[in-house]
Amino acid sequence: MFSTSNKDPPTGSMNAPSPSGSASGSDVRPDGRVSYGFSLMRGKRASMEDFYHAQFVKDPKSNEVVGLFGVFDGHGGPNAAEFVEKTLFDCLMRNHKFSSDLSTAVVEAFVDTDKQYLQVDDGTNRDDGCTAVTAVLVKQHLVVANVGDSRAVLSRRGKAVSMSEDHKPNRPDERQRIESAGGVVVWAGTWRVGGVLAVSRAFGDRMLKKYVVAIPDIKEEALASHDEFIIMASDGLWDVIENQEAVDFVRDVKDAEKAARKLTDEAYCRGSNDNISCVVVRFNFGGHSW
Repeated sequence: MFSTSNKDPPTGSMNAPSPSGSASGSDVRPDGRVSYGFSLMRGKRASMEDFYHAQFVKDPKSNEVVGLFGVFDGHGGPNAAEFVEKTLFDCLMRNHKFSSDLSTAVVEAFVDTDKQYLQVDDGTNRDDGCTAVTAVLVKQHLVVANVGDSRAVLSRRGKAVSMSEDHKPNRPDERQRIESAGGVVVWAGTWRVGGVLAVSRAFGDRMLKKYVVAIPDIKEEALASHDEFIIMASDGLWDVIENQEAVDFVRDVKDAEKAARKLTDEAYCRGSNDNISCVVVRFNFGGHSW
């Protein structure tokens, strides 16, 4: 198993957390066609509620090396984000549809992980929650899923292609879904579900669960030589950097870890007040070396 995540020591390289609360690392798929780098920064927050996952594992059924990547942004505490990071991909790999219907398996893994978190009885508060954006890569088949406002952007010939759409309460389809379920969307500094939560889909959030679901949106791509890399990050980055800006900023940075660090550093310098987490996955499907 080749892995780098919050819970495991990396097989690839990793820079230890600094006094400012930052860390980074990287790894390469055994065939050399995919590399990833991650960068985490506590930033101006007193504590860190973001978690990430970046890992190459071998599927025992197909014997294929699978890339598993995710960014998980906690709110109301770190518990939900930590639980989801530790549980989601294990749940996915155990799903019997993983090899035959990956998108359905991802959706079921999201929903099952959310149920597990809410059912855990360890005496802790289950009113916190987290957003998530994940990517699963099998050969050149990419499946991206998201709940909330953590976001994924693909660079295709240098053009930013949105691989997720933020789940905000004032998004027309999300407002309609919430109100149809008996909820309300209220302006309280920003649009919020029940005047409380600024995202309309998330893991956890027990008190709002009827309205704040963990059913992800899914996007799939058959990657080709013109697909260069994907950026996945928490809203601490996207609040201050636009999609195309992010792509332009790191397109020429061939080292995925350096690219991720450059983005988190830039978000911090632009005044982001949140935790900032980023995973960059670079593709090499055109026969050229990095």
